[in-house]
Amino acid sequence: MLYEPNVTILIAAFNEADCIREKALNSLALNYPPDKYDILFVTDGSTDGTEKILREFMHDPRIRVFHNGDRRGKLAAVDRGMNYVPSPIVILTDANTILNKDAIRNIVRHYEDPKVGAVAGEKRIRKDLQNEGSGAGEGLYWKYESALKRMDSELYSVVGAAGELFSCRKELYRPVPPDSIIEDFHLSMCIAAEGFRVIYEPDAFAEEQPSASFREEMKRKVRICAGGFQSIVRLRPLLNMNRYGVLSFQYISHRVLRWAVTPFLLPVLFVLNGILALYGNSVYQYLLAGQIMFYTSALIGYLLDKAHLRSKIFIAPLYFTLMNIAAYAGLVRYLKGTQSAVWEKAQRKK
Repeated sequence: MLYEPNVTILIAAFNEADCIREKALNSLALNYPPDKYDILFVTDGSTDGTEKILREFMHDPRIRVFHNGDRRGKLAAVDRGMNYVPSPIVILTDANTILNKDAIRNIVRHYEDPKVGAVAGEKRIRKDLQNEGSGAGEGLYWKYESALKRMDSELYSVVGAAGELFSCRKELYRPVPPDSIIEDFHLSMCIAAEGFRVIYEPDAFAEEQPSASFREEMKRKVRICAGGFQSIVRLRPLLNMNRYGVLSFQYISHRVLRWAVTPFLLPVLFVLNGILALYGNSVYQYLLAGQIMFYTSALIGYLLDKAHLRSKIFIAPLYFTLMNIAAYAGLVRYLKGTQSAVWEKAQRKK
């Protein structure tokens, strides 16, 4: 017998009038029995008519809209929406993303296993714009990130899900601290810490437009990095490998080292490489030349982007360099306490 549990799609939307109609139509057209899933929108704080557009779809009994004039952020909106979720499984997805038709089916099949507490979908950048500057870099990054998540899931559990498409058992949902910066990561790690697996499902994906520019993408990455440092502090128990075993190993290697160690070792590596090259060893001289060429390529890519010129050759080194610079900026914001949990949206390409 086909496994088709009841599901609720929960969407927190803030001032999404330009894309909310497409999101509603996409949600209604998913390949899953119509009587088996509800669609719940929370539009708290929206002032651009998002809520009014959604009410045009309320002739369909699957759609419910909850609106409050106060803007308290995505986290508060999701917490409020969870009070109205009637199903055992909830799928969280962003308003500016489009899901593939079989997304629900490919997610829920994993819940036949009682050890699975959550399922992370794949984030994709729309292909028609991937060849443009920041879009190409962002698309390349998410392909890399998806490969890591796939390997994490095969080993044991995904360590951190993307909020664009994330599902969990309703009974395992726990409100995270209201000042959490990257609530989706915190929630998925808390579920994993309770002994449940977080599975990665690449055949359930959410597509969105890339950031409008490298500047907008940096704004988003700095916020994520600030949230990463916040999460490392708050999820300290997960560093205990004696207690969490494989999950701790995955968390430390995939997240802690990437956020809190690697970016700060890169300049050390460059300086040490330079010192060793002075001793005349050709291996270190070639390595130093390679590093200089790499960062020079990143600089050229940045200058070309500012001039509104595009060259795929320089995108990868530029994106890599900017993402590591974002770690420094994120750490400063976290230490100063200046990163708000209320997300200021990055501009996306139209």
